Formats: sequence, C-alpha cells, structure tokens
Amino acid sequence: MSTIVPPAAQRAASEPRFDQLRVLLRSPTFVVGVLIVVWWIVCAIAGQWFVPVDPYASDPLNSLMPPDRAHWFGTDQLGRDVFSRVIVGARDILTIAPLATLLGTVAGTSLGLVVGYFDGWVDNAVGRAIDAVLALPLVIVALLALAAVGASNLTVILVIGITFTPITARTVRAAVFAERHLDYVAAAQLRGERAPYIMFAEILPNVLPPIIVEATVRLGYAIFAVATLSFLGFGIQPPSADWGLALSESYTLMAGGAWWTVVFAAGAIATLVVGVNLIADGVQGVLDR
Repeated sequence: MSTIVPPAAQRAASEPRFDQLRVLLRSPTFVVGVLIVVWWIVCAIAGQWFVPVDPYASDPLNSLMPPDRAHWFGTDQLGRDVFSRVIVGARDILTIAPLATLLGTVAGTSLGLVVGYFDGWVDNAVGRAIDAVLALPLVIVALLALAAVGASNLTVILVIGITFTPITARTVRAAVFAERHLDYVAAAQLRGERAPYIMFAEILPNVLPPIIVEATVRLGYAIFAVATLSFLGFGIQPPSADWGLALSESYTLMAGGAWWTVVFAAGAIATLVVGVNLIADGVQGVLDR
C-alpha cells in the first residue's frame, strides 16, 4: 500500500533544496562561471548569425592580417576572420564534450551502483579492472583507440565517454559504500524489492550530489580532451572552426609574429574551462555545507 505524504511534509522536504539553490545563485563563483558558459553556449547556437564575416570564407590577399577594425582578431594563414572562427568554433566542442561527459556519467554511475551494492567478488573483479584502466593516461588511451577506429565526432564522444566511465564509477562506488548499510536500504530489502529498484530508486537519489560535482568536473576535462585530440589531429577534422584544430593549424605561425592566430583560440578554451570549473566549485561548495 502506498503512503500519502502530507503537503506540509512535502514542503519541508523541498525547503533544503530551495535553500541550496538560493545559496548557489548568491555565489559569485557560480554566477561568473554560469555567465561565461552561457556566453559560449549562445555563440555555439547562434554564433553563425551574428559574426561579422563568414568564418569559412578564405581571402588569400588578406592572410595573416593583424587585428584591426575590419578583423577584430586578425586573419589566419588563409585569410579567414579569426574572430568569426573563434565564435563559431564553440559549436563542435560544446556538442562533443557534454555528450561525452553524459555518456561517461551515465555508464560510470550504473557501473558504480552495481559494484558498490553487490560488493564481494563483483567489487573485487570490477574494482581491479577499474584501477587498471585508471593507471593509463586518458590521452594515450584515446589516441590508441582513435588510431584504431578512425577519427570522427562520434568516435571522439565514445572514446572520451568510455575513458571517463571508470573514473565516475569509482566515485559512485565510494558513495554507495556509505549508503548501502543504512536503514532505508535494509527496509527496501525486507520489503522484497529487487536489486535494480534499490540501486536506482533508493540509493541513486541519495548519491546524486557527488555525481553532479563529478560530472561538472569531468566536463572541464572533456573540453581539454577534445581540444587536445583535435590539436593532435585525432579529433574534430577540417574545415571545422574548432579551437583545438585552429591551434594545430596556426601554432607554428607564432614564431613569425602572428600571435593572434593562436592566442584567441587558446583563450577561448581557457575561459570555457575556467567557467565550467567555477560552476563545479560553486556547486561543490553548496553541497558540502
């Protein structure tokens, strides 16, 4: 028989969440991070419509022009407007990095719930496999996988998501260990609830805070990973205006004084990662209160 929760009890249970939200919205760290990320999201969605020059149009007669009124961030070696390409370049990285993070978070959460709940030989077997994977550098694993299957946006999402899975699983596993022997889990077991229901309906809501923080932190790493793979030629492919690809195409021009071809794309990556990390710090600060 289901139990009807009185409206007063529902309001009381929801008050801490509203309090956390109010504290979060008053956090300068969180607000600044959100503003930075929202700016780049707007650029990714609508940047093509408000940039002053077609970001893919070449103009060899005006190649490597320094910043001026016509080209705010100068032009690259093909005469393409750097400002327009930086704005539009947010699209690919803000598509691939969140999808890869989502994949790693969902898969890692599911794996961590199973390992943490069942313990015993399951924990020993899967835990050792997770430790073995975590001993390998992310970029090396991603490069080997992409070299084997070929570079594309889909494979980059899959590779980064899969490499993030054991990291998230370890975090969730530790959180489940702290919950699995509590009274509400024992009560669900006594009611005869099945393990999947207990894991995903009973335990999961109580371990969401560390999962949220972990996912936000992983997003920052995913942005760096996508940019790094593109820089090395294994990520997003031309003619994309992706920032990592722009660095790969232009970093040698720094020696000739064409600093603007590199600095603005690198600054875009840095500001986006900083914005994500500020959001993560703000969320963690509120959840740790």
